[in-house]
Amino acid sequence: MSHEDKMTVDERRKYLHKLQERYEGTDRKGKAALLDEMMVVTGLQRKSLTRLLGHSLARKERCRQRGRSYGPEVDDALRVISESYDDICAERLQPSLAKMAAHLAVFDQLVVTEPLLAQLERISLSTLRRRLDLLRQDEPRLAGRTRAAPPNPALRPIPMGRIPRDVGEPGHFETDLVHHCGSSSSGLYACTAQMIDVATGWSDRAAVLGRGYVVMQDAFQYMLKRIPFPVLEVHPDNDSAFFNAHMLSFWGTRLSGARLSRSRPYHKNDNPFVEQGNSNKVRAYLGNERLDTVAQTCVLNQLYDRLWLYHNAFLPVMRLQEKRVVPGVNGSPTRIQRIYDRARTPFERVCESGVCEPHLRDQLEALYATTNPRQLRQEIEDLVDYIMSLPAAGPGHPENVYLTLRDNRLRERFEPETVAQ
Repeated sequence: MSHEDKMTVDERRKYLHKLQERYEGTDRKGKAALLDEMMVVTGLQRKSLTRLLGHSLARKERCRQRGRSYGPEVDDALRVISESYDDICAERLQPSLAKMAAHLAVFDQLVVTEPLLAQLERISLSTLRRRLDLLRQDEPRLAGRTRAAPPNPALRPIPMGRIPRDVGEPGHFETDLVHHCGSSSSGLYACTAQMIDVATGWSDRAAVLGRGYVVMQDAFQYMLKRIPFPVLEVHPDNDSAFFNAHMLSFWGTRLSGARLSRSRPYHKNDNPFVEQGNSNKVRAYLGNERLDTVAQTCVLNQLYDRLWLYHNAFLPVMRLQEKRVVPGVNGSPTRIQRIYDRARTPFERVCESGVCEPHLRDQLEALYATTNPRQLRQEIEDLVDYIMSLPAAGPGHPENVYLTLRDNRLRERFEPETVAQ
């Protein structure tokens, strides 16, 4: 019988109490069988069992309560000695209590008497543990590691993986959220939701204030309407802003026939295109500044409307075609040679694929023909400067996140006075 399987005193008393009536009412042979069974269960000897069963099993109070063996002077000494030993465990501390007390007395750190030394030498390990626990319970402790957040149950049915980089069919979008919180993530601040097609490089962005499902739904509705070809897959990371009950309902309604997948936890390379876009399509313009007002979010969406046209119609992108291992020459190490295709804009790649609807293609071509890219670039720079000049949110002044919504039907569903702190 292992130590964990042994009965406590109370459990043993309860067990014997239930069998005592049967033991007294049976014959000699029956008593022998019961004693054999009780020996196996309780681990007691037969003589001990017969003695217990022949008397009352009720627990009796002590006739004389035992007093305290160690006074406050022992606690004071233990506090100083334990601190000197860097609060080690009782097992390591007990053999050296008297020795360290005498050593500390030499440096006037502790007043030592003969009775105190005698008590420190005979104190038991269990008593030492209890005294140390009482002494340490009021001491300040270092902040421990926070417990990991429980897994999001909404993620279980969503398949994990990554979109192949050489996927040829447009419509597979990597998705991510860029936080504009500055140096502090406290309070309400703006975020940028971004989608990038793996095959063509077609990208779009939308600014949201906060990460609530209403603003996230509004952002994705706006971006999905501007994609000129069918969406086959949406592939975000494991952020709860993408995967909650409300957003899963939205994905199921809006992405009928499309696939919803997610990257593996702590694997940023599962979303390489959108991670790169976070740097050269968002951070390159806005940096790491904090944006946390309705005005900043609205102007940020104006900026993204111009970046949508600028990046998709005018900026060419290259796609990786092949990786080759080039052997070293004259003892030099091998290297990886990357082969890219011809640089083309995302709009050109969409037109070449033949998936763009004709009327949308005509609209984009007309927009391209009537847009001055240098003037568009200047408008982008002016909007960035304007965003940076806007004041931040003041303390105690809530922002109404619903004023940033672009869908009028969503705005009508909520009371205008509803605000988010």
